[in-house]
Amino acid sequence: MNLDDAILVDRCLDGEQAAARELFRHQQGRIQATLYRILGSNRDMDDLLQETFIQVFKSLKNFRGEARLSTWIDRIAVRVAYRYISKKKPATFTTELADEFEGNAIVPSRHALAREGIRRLYAALSELSPTARIAFTLHELDGRSVNQVAHTVGASVTATKLRIWRARRALFRKAARDPILAEFLGEPPATEEQR
Repeated sequence: MNLDDAILVDRCLDGEQAAARELFRHQQGRIQATLYRILGSNRDMDDLLQETFIQVFKSLKNFRGEARLSTWIDRIAVRVAYRYISKKKPATFTTELADEFEGNAIVPSRHALAREGIRRLYAALSELSPTARIAFTLHELDGRSVNQVAHTVGASVTATKLRIWRARRALFRKAARDPILAEFLGEPPATEEQR
């Protein structure tokens, strides 16, 4: 365990309010970014961030220092996101906006296409299982290695690779029927036959 983390945890456990604020300030931006990458733009984001830190402070006495404090907090944030995704019904995907983007009369800006691509990506992600969605977003959107993702979600490397592969395959199948999502995602990964 990092000595600074150990001191900060001890100060928090001693009830020092300044230490709790310091822990929150140091971790808030990173945890908010992680939740955003998993869930996308979400009106419940502030509540989920708050729930994460409530769990952090409730569980701080159980922190054993076997991992960095930030990694431990990441695991809590991922569990909060998992519970949130598990409770939500998948978003319904409509193509009402497709006319605006696919019609010949209107030429959308790159910004509008990117925004629509992100919306469609998160709509497609909402159809995945929570475990596949979290593994995919941590790896592909957050840029974490497969080993880091496996450690964060508490799964084996093999299971994590499989979740990422299944999520990627499902997204590219969806993109095959959705030109805006296809353009946003780019080229699908090469299959074994193509290599």
